[in-house]
This record gives sequence, structure tokens and C-alpha cells, in this order.
Amino acid sequence: MNKITKVVIPAAGFGTRFLPQTKAMPKEMLPIVDKPVIQYVVEEAVISGIEDVIIVTGYSKRAIEDHFDTPNAELVRNLQQGKKEKMLKEVQAISELANFIYIRQKGPYGNATPIKSAKHLLNNEAFLVLWGDDFVWSNPPRAKQMIDAYNQYEATILCGIKTDKPQDTDRYAYVKGKQLENGVWKVEELIEKPGSGKAPSNLAIVSGYILTPDIFPILDSQKPGRGGEFYLPEAIDLLAKKHPVYAIEIQNGKYYDTGNKLEYMKTVVERALEHSEINGEFRAFLKNLLH
Repeated sequence: MNKITKVVIPAAGFGTRFLPQTKAMPKEMLPIVDKPVIQYVVEEAVISGIEDVIIVTGYSKRAIEDHFDTPNAELVRNLQQGKKEKMLKEVQAISELANFIYIRQKGPYGNATPIKSAKHLLNNEAFLVLWGDDFVWSNPPRAKQMIDAYNQYEATILCGIKTDKPQDTDRYAYVKGKQLENGVWKVEELIEKPGSGKAPSNLAIVSGYILTPDIFPILDSQKPGRGGEFYLPEAIDLLAKKHPVYAIEIQNGKYYDTGNKLEYMKTVVERALEHSEINGEFRAFLKNLLH
């Protein structure tokens, strides 16, 4: 069993739900107060022990690479001249978070494709997968909870949340399986977007996986699913028929799906209310709006 030190972050989507904002700007770079969504994801992974961050990009995603690069000399000089040392340290620290590796996504449309694109960088090791346009705010971090579960079960681990919202059954995959202990399920079947009234449980799989190398033979022979897309949950469903797969319910946390407009705005408001620099004035502003 290898130590989990690598994360793959798919970030090649078009962000069509945020057009025209995302015509030239990656959806992963949408700000949550003063940090882009993808920085929250990277910071969580690093806190949880990840050393290598593999970001799978596509057309118009150069801003992601620039963000995690060393700040340019002009910006550094400007901050130094303005005696903004705290801010300078913050932007310099971004490039030092981890070893960053960027690759372009190649292949057909679907969320299984970026995993195949990163195969040659994973050295036959188990690895973490986190999406670049959503995150979980939890204690301990979601990634740490998943890695701890992998260390215990030595198998594929799925990140889950409980939800009874009918609309979620058209957005996420759901687990059919047996609960082994509080918050842990042995997965028998993973059903992608089952639809209202058809979900086998209230445990939806969102936002992350730990995958073992066993997934790659399945991805290599996978047939397209609904709409011609190659879905990672459908590949994991096939994996569960051959190898142990476990799902954990993330504890002490909240899932933020920043991939759609309404949930993105809710996330910005909630995180602003927790931000040490603006929370007081922002709370007062919101209260004033309601009068």
C-alpha cells in the first residue's frame, strides 16, 4: 500500500453555466471572496499530506497556471514599494504550496477522460481526485478523512454526503450498498444520476475519490454512457463488481457546489460571513438589505 501523495484535479471543463464570465476565464478561478475556488481545493489537499498537484487543463485555462506560478517581478516590486509585506508573503506562498504539474486533457468528453490523461504521471500508485470547481469545508479536511479511510481499507474510497433533495438525484451518483459502521459503506453499485424517486440511498457521491490503479483497465475499455459522455462513476460502478470499493460520509463538513450560479453565490456569502477582514461589515450590510 502506497502513501497518498498525488492529487489529480480535473479543470478542463467549459464552464458553460457561467457564460459569458467563463468565455475567457476558467470557472475554477471564480473568486470566493479573495481566493479562487481551485486554491481552496489545493490548500486542502496540501494540508492533508499531498505533495504533487496534477492539474488537467484545457483551452483557455492558462490563468490557473499563472495563479500558482511565482508572482511576476512587477507585482512583487509594487507590493514592496507599497510596504504590503503581508500581501506579498501570501502571493509568494501560493507557488510554494506543492509541486505543480500541468497536462492538457486528451480524449472524448466526460469526467473520466482527465483521469486517463494523467495515468502516465501516477506510477501505478493510488491517488486522490478532487474537482477544481467545488469543495468541502470540514474538520478534519475532507481529503484527510478520505486518506485515513484509504489507510484503513486499502481500497478505492468515495467522498459522500447525505442528501434528500430530489433535484440532487439529477446531479450526483448514489450509493447502493451495505453500511459497515457509522459513516462507512461497502459499495455494491454506484448509480449515476438516478433521477427522482430512483436513488438507492440518500448517500450522494460528490467532490472526490481515492482511486487505485485498478481503475485504468476499466477506463481503457469503457463505453460511452448517457449523451455519449464517459462518466467516472460508471467506471467505478464496474470496478465495484471486481474489487472492494468503500464510500464514506464526510463528517463535520459542508459541501459547496460552486459549479452553478445559485450555489456559487451562496458559497460567496457564507464564506464572506466567516472572513476575518470583512465579516462584521458584510453581516451588517446584509441585515440592512432585509429591512
